[in-house]
Amino acid sequence: MGIVTRNARYSERAAGFLQRPHRLLIDGDWVDSLDGDQLSVTDPATGQTVARVAAAGPRDIDRAAKAAHRAVEEGPWRTMSARDRSRLLNRLAELLREHGDEFAELESIDAGKPLAAAASFDVEFSLRHLEYYAGWPTKIAGMTLPVAVPDMAVRTERVPVGVAGQIIPWNFPLLMAAWKLSPALAAGCTVVLKPSELTPLSALRLGELICEAGFPPGVVNIVPGTGALAGEALVSHPLVRKIAFTGSTAVGTSIAASAAQTMKRVTLELGGKSALLVFDDADLDVSVATAMSAAFANAGQNCSAGSRIYVQQGILAEFVKEFAARADAFQLGHGLDAGTTMGPLISARQLERVTGYIRGAEQAGATLATGGTHPPAGVDPEGFFVRPTIVTDVPQDATIVQEEVFGPVVVVLPFQDEQEAVHKANDSAYGLAAGVMTRDVGRAHRVTSQMHAGSVYVNTYGFSDAAAPYGGFKQSGVGRELGAENLDAYLETRTVWTSLA
Repeated sequence: MGIVTRNARYSERAAGFLQRPHRLLIDGDWVDSLDGDQLSVTDPATGQTVARVAAAGPRDIDRAAKAAHRAVEEGPWRTMSARDRSRLLNRLAELLREHGDEFAELESIDAGKPLAAAASFDVEFSLRHLEYYAGWPTKIAGMTLPVAVPDMAVRTERVPVGVAGQIIPWNFPLLMAAWKLSPALAAGCTVVLKPSELTPLSALRLGELICEAGFPPGVVNIVPGTGALAGEALVSHPLVRKIAFTGSTAVGTSIAASAAQTMKRVTLELGGKSALLVFDDADLDVSVATAMSAAFANAGQNCSAGSRIYVQQGILAEFVKEFAARADAFQLGHGLDAGTTMGPLISARQLERVTGYIRGAEQAGATLATGGTHPPAGVDPEGFFVRPTIVTDVPQDATIVQEEVFGPVVVVLPFQDEQEAVHKANDSAYGLAAGVMTRDVGRAHRVTSQMHAGSVYVNTYGFSDAAAPYGGFKQSGVGRELGAENLDAYLETRTVWTSLA
């Protein structure tokens, strides 16, 4: 199949970008893969190939890591003032703002997002991350220590870890790139960034802006490729001192084991099976609206999705009825079509995975309040669409309750009292997020203090901010992203002793 770039939905600017050669960014230059391999990029709403991108192999990762190492050890980046690092990050943010409409369209084509959501969330929050961390380089400082040793001056210095290998997922391609790059560059590290092989376009376009902003060669290297080749080579490379990964728990476990061989630092933002508790004193309309956002934002392809909703028994039937009615009102379609409120899943493989969970639940006796495996009407039959699906009448230990589906599929289950609600919410291998809907302030405090989750929301769900740490308990990850806390992952502490005798 040839590359389809003349879709009537695409602007001339987007079509022009898709038609350009897409190479690897290494040491400030756009270069072909040494192995000559390519990735095919698919519009998930049509199933059509829209671009081909150079695919990095181990030799490409090696030259990218060496370029990043030179930049952090020898190049102008090493001696650049904190103020100038701030200026570069701010300049990148300015360029991204200027090209925001273009990036929103690329995210819609590449990842299937409704255009309005891509603009208001993905692009906007990418800007906020760059702007937030642009303020940090001039705030990173050591301390003078009052040691007990006489005639000794002791101070600490915060210095960059070195080369950071960053592996980002396909569900928020641009946002994850900004999310990862911003703290690393603020700390003075250099980066080898591997976007997902499914959604590399916005990261490559961001790489063009990074070059335009004036970052020195080698500071940011962008190398799309598969996890099996590029990802493994990046994790095992001896010059890479830090790995930041967002993705599945299974892959994160493998990365942690590999990184341990060379004592690399790791932060792992992994899977989730997050619970939203709805008590009978909560506002029903607000609770249903919150559940809609928690469960179905980004077609459910969200690690913190509220995919387990526990509703107090007395309001369960009314909640499910209203929840299903609103889910049925979603308009599925191409992200660039007017009126689309939910796009496709990312790939044929993901479609099969998600529908497999639905079929499995039905075979186990579950009830579907709405949705199912039948293809939605009015969409491209070659696209990877699945209807929003609400599953009820399943036991707590059912597969669909315990495993991450990563699609617009949510289970709604009852609870009797506060104790049972907390127990069921915490009955999971994951602990990324949780939510509580109640008017009772005392209950809100009691319940949130018992939740095994990195982010807990009260009468809302799913917000994030560059200033607020983000990460999970249990199998949802290691370390924290965002906020001042994330900078620690990219900084070492050096203690300097000076004799005054």
